[in-house]
Amino acid sequence: MSYKAGIVKAIMELKDRTGSSTIALKKSMMAANPVMAKGWKNTVFLTSLKKGVASGELVQIKNSFKLSPEFKKELLKPKKKAAPKKKKAAPKKKKAPKKKSAPKKKKSAPKKKKTTKKKSAPKKKTAPKKKKAPKKKKSVSKKKVVKKTTKKKATKKTKK
Repeated sequence: MSYKAGIVKAIMELKDRTGSSTIALKKSMMAANPVMAKGWKNTVFLTSLKKGVASGELVQIKNSFKLSPEFKKELLKPKKKAAPKKKKAAPKKKKAPKKKSAPKKKKSAPKKKKTTKKKSAPKKKTAPKKKKAPKKKKSVSKKKVVKKTTKKKATKKTKK
């Protein structure tokens, strides 16, 4: 069973009005087919969901998926069985007239086999890559201004 068929089957089984979440679809598919659970490929599952939405078979509502109305109609249509074809009586085969065999020619010297050399694919010529010139840093001379601070000694004035 393909992932697409499993998704459609799981959506039909769950019958959620607002659509079935991806987690619910995964659980339903794994429960239905335990062989698939062992070799579960999440990327294939997600891509089949996206392809189903893109093709119009599924409708995505937020993070839930449900079958589109057109796709439901196609699934619910009874498949017409082709009427069994009546076997026609096989026409009698006419015997083919015998052909005269062509006169045999004398055998000529065996031809030598031509040796074929494997031609390697022509290499694409690529233009040599130009090295980008390193970016020059603009050297702006800024003088560091060092503020000299003088410490004022705090002197205590004493009253006499």
